[in-house]
Amino acid sequence: MNAAELHDKAIVIDGLICANWNRELFEDMAKGKLTAANFTMSFWENFEGAVQNIADMNKMIDENNDLLTKVRTTKDIHRAKAEGKTGVIMGFQNAHPYEDQIGYVQILKDLGVGITQMCYNTQNLVGTGCYERDGGLSGFGREIVAEMNRVGVLCDLSHVGPNTAKEVILESKKPVAYSHCLPSGLKEHPRNRSDEELKFIADNGGFVGVTMFTPFLRAGVNATIDDYVEAIQYVYNIVGEDAIGIGTDFTQGHGEDFFEYLTHDKGYARRLTRFGEIINPKGIRTVGEFPNLTEALLRHGFTESQVLKIMGENWVNLLAEVWGE
Repeated sequence: MNAAELHDKAIVIDGLICANWNRELFEDMAKGKLTAANFTMSFWENFEGAVQNIADMNKMIDENNDLLTKVRTTKDIHRAKAEGKTGVIMGFQNAHPYEDQIGYVQILKDLGVGITQMCYNTQNLVGTGCYERDGGLSGFGREIVAEMNRVGVLCDLSHVGPNTAKEVILESKKPVAYSHCLPSGLKEHPRNRSDEELKFIADNGGFVGVTMFTPFLRAGVNATIDDYVEAIQYVYNIVGEDAIGIGTDFTQGHGEDFFEYLTHDKGYARRLTRFGEIINPKGIRTVGEFPNLTEALLRHGFTESQVLKIMGENWVNLLAEVWGE
C-alpha cells in the first residue's frame, strides 16, 4: 500500500507532546491522524499543581470530545483509533508531584497518569536529572519505582542522569523507557544517550522513543524530516524493531516564555541550558504533518510492518505490559 494508506491503517502514538493545549492544536492532531499521545501534565508542579493541571485537561477533553478521548488502558487507544479521535495519555515529566508520599502514585494513577519521568533535568527526591552530578536512584526512589510497578505507571528516563537511568532500569520489574531522546552518536548533548545506554535499556527489556527536538539533532535548526529519520535509523540499528517508537517532544504553539520556564531549575531558579532558536524539522513542523513521517520511513527503506511498529504498535505493546493488561 502507499504511504497515505499505511498511515490511515497505522495506530500512531507520540510518546511525548508538551504543546500549548487548545482547539487549534487538537484539530491539527486530527489532521495528522494521531491516535494517542503522552500529554505532559507536569514539569515542576507539586501534587496540588499537577492535580489542577489534570482537572484542566479533563475539562478540555469534555469540551473537545469530538476530537479527544481519555486513555487509561490500551483498549482506549484502540477505541480512539476506531472513533477517529486522539487519545490523551496523561503523563508527568517529573516525579515531583509525588512529593514524599508513596501513596500519591496510586492517587494520580487513578486520575489517569500512566507515565511518569523520574526527574526533570535536576535533582529531586527520587534521583538526579541530566544537568547535574548524578548521585543515582535514592532509597525513596526505589520505593517509588516499586509502587509505579505495582499500580502500573511507566518509568520514563528521558531527562534523567545516566547513573539514575541505569539504576532505574535495573530496579524496575517492568519495562522502562526513554520516551523522547536522541543518540549522542549523532550529536553530543547532555540530553542525548550513548550507544551503550541505548543498548543497555533495550537489552533489559526497555524502550526508546526518538525525538525530533532540533537542538539535539545533528543538523540543528536546519534539520529536515530526513534528518529525523536518520536518528530513528541510528537508534533502530541499536535497539531493534520491537523496542523503538516516536516521541516527538512537540512544543507547538508555545512562545519564548515557555522555554525560559523549561530551562531554569524549578521553572525559575538557576539557568540549566539555552536552546537557541526552536523550529521543528522541515516536513514535520506541526503535528498535522505526521503523515509525512510514515512516507519518509518508507522512502528510507523501512518495511510496512516495521513502520507500523515504529509509528505506534510498539508503544501499545509496551504500555500493555506496564499497565498490566
